[in-house]
Amino acid sequence: MNLKPFSLLLPALLGLSLAAQTPVPPAKGVVLPVNAAIPEDPEIQKVIAPLAAEIKATFDLPLVKAPQGLFRGRRGEENLLGYWVADAMRLAAQGAINAPVRFAITNAGGLRSNLRAGQLKVADIFELMPFENELVVVELTGAELIQVVSEGIARRGGEPCSGIIARVEGSPEKGILTVTWADGSLIDPKATVKVATSDYLYGGGDSIPTLKTGRKPFTTGITLRQLLLDQCGVLGKANQDLLPPAPGRYSIPVPIQEAIRDKKFKF
Repeated sequence: MNLKPFSLLLPALLGLSLAAQTPVPPAKGVVLPVNAAIPEDPEIQKVIAPLAAEIKATFDLPLVKAPQGLFRGRRGEENLLGYWVADAMRLAAQGAINAPVRFAITNAGGLRSNLRAGQLKVADIFELMPFENELVVVELTGAELIQVVSEGIARRGGEPCSGIIARVEGSPEKGILTVTWADGSLIDPKATVKVATSDYLYGGGDSIPTLKTGRKPFTTGITLRQLLLDQCGVLGKANQDLLPPAPGRYSIPVPIQEAIRDKKFKF
């Protein structure tokens, strides 16, 4: 329905003159600092106080002991924290689809804090994973899986993964990538495999475009944060410690690492 003629007649119907109308200047915005100087509204406090107390009590709940801590790794170090997250994703994905999931990948940028050594609480996992990203399972060929690993290396020196071992050789001008399964067996480039990732990466986040080509996507409805909480809870109830996974999933020479950081590396 075209309402434009009616909109032109409306001023006349209201006894207004189109010619006499003048635009009203927009009001200027005012920046109001949010600090302790702003008094709390007692009525709002009555509503949120019970919720705030419940949330605080939940955040303080102990989960599991991590005597060594889990860390993202500094320059040149492997992201053992990310490996643990990817392992947890692969395990949760297998449970969700009741079938083998051979590979999982997440993004290092989504891990917002380290897990310091000691007793971990619910709040620690929320700090690590503050987003509502969900676990997704897709199908890729072996060749596409290797390309996903390649894209993660070229962008950030290797995104946290589970199920494979990647080795880069050659030179910064011409890198040579070898990817095998974690047990050292070859990946069939034509075979179809199940891959666990996040809806963020599957949607095109963090420049791993081959993940977007994943077929038969299955959204599990499980957030990455919840599956980490669940795994910590299982370990805690079993009186087991949370330990970092073994290193060695990525092997990248220092000159190539430096070239990747300087955006000068090429496969």
